[in-house]
Amino acid sequence: MKLFVVAVGHRMPAWVEAGFDEFARRMPRELPLQLVEVKAEPRTSGKTVDAMMAAEAARIEAALPPRCRRVILDERGADLSTVALSRRLEAWQGEGQDVALIVGGPDGLSPGFKATAHEAIRLSSLTLPHALVRPLLAEALYRAWTVLRNHPYHRE
Repeated sequence: MKLFVVAVGHRMPAWVEAGFDEFARRMPRELPLQLVEVKAEPRTSGKTVDAMMAAEAARIEAALPPRCRRVILDERGADLSTVALSRRLEAWQGEGQDVALIVGGPDGLSPGFKATAHEAIRLSSLTLPHALVRPLLAEALYRAWTVLRNHPYHRE
């Protein structure tokens, strides 16, 4: 199984890439974590928000691996503890499908695309800077994996 973080936006600050890469590097060979960047729709195009989200949804769709489990990050998604995320990760591994964790653009994900998701989770009740989500999610996935392996990284 592979984990993909599919995120709208590119050309993030160096610290974003470094943070994501640090935790992706720590993931085991049997559970690799890969970032897939999707180009954001220009906010100066004069398009409506719905049209911009639809264009981004089409790009996300094209970037997704075939037959993957779709997990969207959404402010209304399930609020998981680290242990709950580790159980979810274990269940995903049991299903054997690749998992795409999908991060929308500045306006979020289109309602139509959200409807195609298998599930929705959230990282926090706080509003987070868009760039911060990538390393934060990578760390959360690494920490969830360490819980499954009884690794001392996570402490309760």
